[in-house]
Amino acid sequence: MTRPDSLLKVTAESSSTRSFGYALVEFLDQFYSEQRPEMLAEEPPLLRQRLNDEGVADAYLAAVAVQLSRSLGRTPPAWAYHPARFLSRPWFANPGPSLRATLLLESPAAFRERNLFVSENALSRA
Repeated sequence: MTRPDSLLKVTAESSSTRSFGYALVEFLDQFYSEQRPEMLAEEPPLLRQRLNDEGVADAYLAAVAVQLSRSLGRTPPAWAYHPARFLSRPWFANPGPSLRATLLLESPAAFRERNLFVSENALSRA
């Protein structure tokens, strides 16, 4: 199995939230080794119905594209700003109330903008 070299390929390998997570981690490893903006450019299909996750994966992919584009000093792809890529209700990476305040503070801007609350190192692969 080769690592996905685009967010589009992440969605192709995602048949469940678990496989989405694995594919995204593999993509991040590939992205950090190549750091090519083209890896973020092509719009991935929406996963909302396939994963039955209320759009969390769709918003997460957009946040990844925006955050990584910004890290390269590039303009994020337009597809990442489509309304279907934003959540109407907050989603926390850890649903427990004890970490919510931390996630609210740490979450990178691209995630907060989409109502996703993750740790500050959510895209870290160190």
